Amino acid sequence: MKWYLKVLKQYADFNGRARRQEYWMFALFNIVIIIALAFLSGMLGSATNSEDLMSLPVLLYYLVIIIPSIAVAVRRLHDQNKSGWYYLVTFIPFIGGIWLLVLMCTEGDSGPNQYGPDPKNPNTEINDIGVTEV
Repeated sequence: MKWYLKVLKQYADFNGRARRQEYWMFALFNIVIIIALAFLSGMLGSATNSEDLMSLPVLLYYLVIIIPSIAVAVRRLHDQNKSGWYYLVTFIPFIGGIWLLVLMCTEGDSGPNQYGPDPKNPNTEINDIGVTEV
């Protein structure tokens, strides 16, 4: 849960690096929340007999979470010393999503790179919002 909240605190922060754990824990909590909202939406829609209300909670959640999702993906790419523009590879049909999935699963660069210090380095303290403390 702390990884999910960390990403939300860095709502639109496209700078720095994100570990694999940070990215995948955020993705896991998103899936759990979306399943729960879909279940509640189904119950709400069946209780009110309104199909318009069924998709509203999930749609609102998507609108709120889209920017942090893109931001954590860009920071994940930065961890591999790749530009955030690599995220646009998802628009390539068929192979784009697979390639991005492979990039998200690949371990990041050890040591500092042009996007910041290594988030896995125990010698560097990084606080809750990803800023290096001295």
